[in-house]
Amino acid sequence: MLVHGSRLPLAQAGQPGEATAVPRVVDKRFGAIESFWAPQEAAELGVGWERILFYWNEIQPTGPDDWNTLHVLEEWLVEAESQDRIVLGLLKNTPDWATDGAPYSGVPRGLYLPIDDPENLWANYIRRVVEYYGPRGVHNWVIWNEPEIKEGIYGHEFAGDVEDYIRLLQVAYLVAKEYDPQSVIHLAGYSYWHDPEYLTQFFETLTAMPDAAESNYFFDVLSLHIYFRVETVWDLVRQVDDLQNSFGIDKPIWINETNAAPNLDPWWPVVRPMFQVDLDQQAWYLVQAYALGFAAGADSIGVYKLIDILLPEGGESFGILRPDYSRRPAYLAYLTTIKLLEGFSGPIDIQRADDFFIVTFRKDDQTIRILWSRKDNALSLQIPALAGSAQLIDYSGKSEIVSPEDGMYQIALGGARCEDACDIGGPPLFLVENVALTESSDLEVQATPVRATLTATPQVIPTFTPWPTNTATPTETPTATPTATFTPTATATNTPKPTPTATSTSIPTSLAVSEIVPTAVATSSDSNPVPSSSISGLAGNLNSFWVFAAAVVVAIGLIMLLLRGRNSKSE
Repeated sequence: MLVHGSRLPLAQAGQPGEATAVPRVVDKRFGAIESFWAPQEAAELGVGWERILFYWNEIQPTGPDDWNTLHVLEEWLVEAESQDRIVLGLLKNTPDWATDGAPYSGVPRGLYLPIDDPENLWANYIRRVVEYYGPRGVHNWVIWNEPEIKEGIYGHEFAGDVEDYIRLLQVAYLVAKEYDPQSVIHLAGYSYWHDPEYLTQFFETLTAMPDAAESNYFFDVLSLHIYFRVETVWDLVRQVDDLQNSFGIDKPIWINETNAAPNLDPWWPVVRPMFQVDLDQQAWYLVQAYALGFAAGADSIGVYKLIDILLPEGGESFGILRPDYSRRPAYLAYLTTIKLLEGFSGPIDIQRADDFFIVTFRKDDQTIRILWSRKDNALSLQIPALAGSAQLIDYSGKSEIVSPEDGMYQIALGGARCEDACDIGGPPLFLVENVALTESSDLEVQATPVRATLTATPQVIPTFTPWPTNTATPTETPTATPTATFTPTATATNTPKPTPTATSTSIPTSLAVSEIVPTAVATSSDSNPVPSSSISGLAGNLNSFWVFAAAVVVAIGLIMLLLRGRNSKSE
């Protein structure tokens, strides 16, 4: 059992009530990367924060006097403010004029000069960014991305060493705080597996600096990127928290990116040598990652990403929305997770048994337990009841009322889909009871429920046939080609796609748990692949046209022959 409080430092970053036309009080702990591409869906989900790329080489492409405000459109920032959504600006990509190294990844020229020296190009850029975008509502800045990835490896973005990154961070922190006291500085997202020792070297070097402690160690939030293996969400958050604590540091931890990209989406197949993930597994991953992440002590978690955009055919797809705005099952899983967990408070309890997880969240008037199998066998769990009935809700929001027998709920869990390993657990379920628990009674009440009686039942894993979430049933072999309603144009700047005309299912802004019922995802011909019945109907229409045209040609030919015969006779 784990009790872990929240340390969310968001007072500087914008408060509920500062924005206009807020549809509901959003929970800032739930994020979605680049929500500006799909503002309607972001509002429906209740996204609390998004991340936008601020490429230095695009904002100042040819020199320090450039200032390209079309790279990050102000419409995106206005929309985020209207939805009370925090914007994280990710600062990276050195322009070639500002480095003696490689463009994009090179260490900025003059980095080690004083921050007020005109030749410190990075300091000048940070100063101008915070002065311009601070009044436009952007106060959260992520300083570069995954600096631990070495040169020559896919994903490499920073050519400097640990000392260079710390200086990059130090300059950004000191300048941003001076010119925008509301600034919140986030460490670059750390992916861990590329260099498990990088963060240790970072803290060793940082804490040895004589002025680091008095400057808050030059950052406010520690950032993680975690993918595919869902149980590493728990492991890495705990490990990183223990690591920073060992150096006397205690900063909030954000998971800025997490997901399991579904390469087995039949409407957007992707060839990948490892981590074979189907649509259901992506949805299961999100529920489990959020449960484990929050239980481990993460203060905020963001899905990478809301929508796939500007992808080449067959390109790696992470979105919970496809490029044509159709919804993958993960979209419903995230919607259900946010609706049920937003506003949770107090300690989070977790039981990590050999075959299953139970993670318990508390709200003012509810207790929510999230359960799933860790292995590929089905399970039957006897869960002690806290109330006379409960709602059992699956990841898509389908709900049923369950009643206890002899004080126990009998809950059946499906097994995971495992190949070499069970990287993602089985289909998760939410067990929701309208019982408010006080902290003084939580541990006594929860001591029995987390000791659930486990009865293992062998399961025959059925052959899996991927199935899209759209209401249209594809009858042809799907291809990886996006529909004609969305033809992305790859440009250096982020050019927004107009908001689609297709509207999604209307969901109340304050949704009670009992209102989450099985519903079909609303679709339209503007956002879905053309059904085969429409194609065959079009083909039939074309065939009729050509038959008619052929008949006309034959008739004209006969008339011409008759006329020629008549003319010959008259001669």
